[in-house]
Amino acid sequence: MLAFITRRLIYMVFTLIAISIMSFAIIQLPPGDFVTSMAAKLSLEGDSVDPAFMQAMRARYGLDQGFFVQYWKWVSNIVLYGDFGFSLEWRRPVADLVWNRIGMTFLLALFTLGFMWLLAIPIGIYSAVRKNSLGDYLATFIGMIGLAIPNFLFALVLLFIGFDFFQADWSGMFSDRFQNAPWSFARLLDFLQHMILPIVVLGTAGTAALIRVLRANLLDELHKPYVVTARAYGLSESRLLFKYPVRVAMNPLISTIGWLLPTLISGATITAVVLNLPLTGPLLLNALLTQDMYLAGSFIMLMSALTVIGTLISDLLLAWADPRIRYA
Repeated sequence: MLAFITRRLIYMVFTLIAISIMSFAIIQLPPGDFVTSMAAKLSLEGDSVDPAFMQAMRARYGLDQGFFVQYWKWVSNIVLYGDFGFSLEWRRPVADLVWNRIGMTFLLALFTLGFMWLLAIPIGIYSAVRKNSLGDYLATFIGMIGLAIPNFLFALVLLFIGFDFFQADWSGMFSDRFQNAPWSFARLLDFLQHMILPIVVLGTAGTAALIRVLRANLLDELHKPYVVTARAYGLSESRLLFKYPVRVAMNPLISTIGWLLPTLISGATITAVVLNLPLTGPLLLNALLTQDMYLAGSFIMLMSALTVIGTLISDLLLAWADPRIRYA
């Protein structure tokens, strides 16, 4: 097991290095840079920009240096000092902007992941065991609706219901009176109440997909010879179900952790705009549009790191759940 973990950690380091180079290069692929975007914005507003001023701005922020010089300066500061650079758009250190939002975003992603698993696992097992029953058809129907409805549209419908029927504003992370208040038990309750809507909105489609995956895999396992043999030995149905086929059928769900966390975070951009949530998605979108390379690169790097870390967690859980994987 130790050798398995060591190999995965070595792969993770080299993967992060490759991702950092690719993410920094992708940001610089569009023509121009932040100064060019700023000049275009000022031109649309009717203001002219002196070329000498643009050149001075590039020199000030190091945009006139080569790609590898800029990359090395950025990545070395991250590794050695934890300095993610300076946001050209916000005129603030990137670390301040990132950590202000990544905590809430990560917390929402974890709650959503828990919500998805708590619903998907029992419903998926029931649908497989009670195949072609009324409950199975109902779960399939609701799952298809969950996959078909876009998250942002579902969020708009729930906001309308809140305003029209309950005279309540469910947008944002806090109510107006708790927006800038210090943390207290009342503020925590208000925060948890406002978390319900984005968790339900973001978790609906993912829950539906996980139900279908678990149902299909469990149906495949229930008819295999080892299940028939265990049943012939007199093992009770509940013990047989949870000791063997469910454990094997859970492997695809465990393997999704690697991409599910970053997907929940990056995929919530439109939903975050609709619900007025201070998450990373809208900030990343604006950074890409303005070519704020240090802010955008840091967010992409963090999303990639989450993917790699999630994949490592998936590998460890899979190795624990299925010992055969340790020797792969």
